[in-house]
Amino acid sequence: MNVIGVSGYSGAGKTTLVEGLVRALRAKGLRVSVIKHARHGFDIDHPGKDSHRHREAGAFEVLVASNKRMALQREFEVEVELSVHQMLAELYDGVDWVLVEGFRHSDLLKLEVWRHETGEAAAYPEDDFVVGIVTNSPDQLPAPTLRPVLDLNDPAAVAQWLMDHQDRFHYNRFDEA
Repeated sequence: MNVIGVSGYSGAGKTTLVEGLVRALRAKGLRVSVIKHARHGFDIDHPGKDSHRHREAGAFEVLVASNKRMALQREFEVEVELSVHQMLAELYDGVDWVLVEGFRHSDLLKLEVWRHETGEAAAYPEDDFVVGIVTNSPDQLPAPTLRPVLDLNDPAAVAQWLMDHQDRFHYNRFDEA
């Protein structure tokens, strides 16, 4: 599998870019998975549903499956901060690409989504894992760079850049464990 991080501050456009990348890569016939960092608690279950009742009763894991999808929920007995590598190990290894949204401080190669309008500092001058900058304002980058600068408004072109350089993004989960 190939893995690329998509990092940047809130409001920069990470989710919109990831959504566009998924569509563009799928249009090329590729299988894509996404890992999304959730800073705050989240719940994909609903009170009253059987799976919610099982979880509330104390099940460590609840796997819900139909002929269209599967969802695995795991309740940790104590709070845990999983590494991105631990999360990657949970994914099906038959995917072509994994897009990792968030995890700005991880050691994955990543694209930094930067927009001047957010008022946030760019990470690329200090982060050796940033391999490209995706922006809507290339003329306003805060520091010169030799990294590729890609158009935030053209996710198909960003996807093509990823495909053209995919050998850089091969991930062997067994090397990271």
